[in-house]
Amino acid sequence: MPSIAIVLLTSILHIRNFPVEFFLFMKNAKLLIIEGKHAEIPSFASDLQKKGFDVVVTHNGIEAAKKLEKTSPHVVVVNAASMRSSGVRICQALREQDAKLPIILIISSRVQVDKDVADTILSLPFTVQKLANRIRPLLPSDGKNVIHAGAIRLDLEHRRVKCLGKNTKLTPRLIKILRLLIEHHGEVVEREALFKKVWETNYTGDTRTLDVHISWLRRAIEMDPEHPRFLKTIRGIGYRLDA
Repeated sequence: MPSIAIVLLTSILHIRNFPVEFFLFMKNAKLLIIEGKHAEIPSFASDLQKKGFDVVVTHNGIEAAKKLEKTSPHVVVVNAASMRSSGVRICQALREQDAKLPIILIISSRVQVDKDVADTILSLPFTVQKLANRIRPLLPSDGKNVIHAGAIRLDLEHRRVKCLGKNTKLTPRLIKILRLLIEHHGEVVEREALFKKVWETNYTGDTRTLDVHISWLRRAIEMDPEHPRFLKTIRGIGYRLDA
């Protein structure tokens, strides 16, 4: 029997048209964010909390080392730009403490570091959505062949997609399309680029078949395909997966 709190939370999320499965997954995704307090450098902690991540903030490497064992984060985000440093020493210290811990390093545009310092290196400026997109692949998954964005779970091995109670088998081409959209979730994927990638061709003279496949995909993941909540058409540009 679910608790009253969970029932109420579920109702609120549905009323706000927010995918409940997304919240229930993301609230368990714990991030340790190391960032300074320089006003001119964006702080990502608050925005990541709004996206449903469980965020613990520290302001230097020494604090982070102490928090690491207590919090057991899934991913560490080192906002070196906000500390006016390269972040290399902090990343190295974290690696010594836990060699398998995924690290995302944020640096200013003027700084260059070795690509092996962290799992992902992002150079400012960029959006919090892009940061969230880089965090998600580093989180523990349902399995090595399952990827997800919000309420959408794509099982690559069994070629099935689950979303809001629907469970649909997809063709290999639909799998390719959805996988690309999930990997760039929240970002606009240009129509021609999507067509070239999925159909493995440079010819884009007639991409109407893509419209048909997008229509089929909407039937698989949307409650109302005529008024899509997840897979949006960005007129004149391409598509965006909002989840």
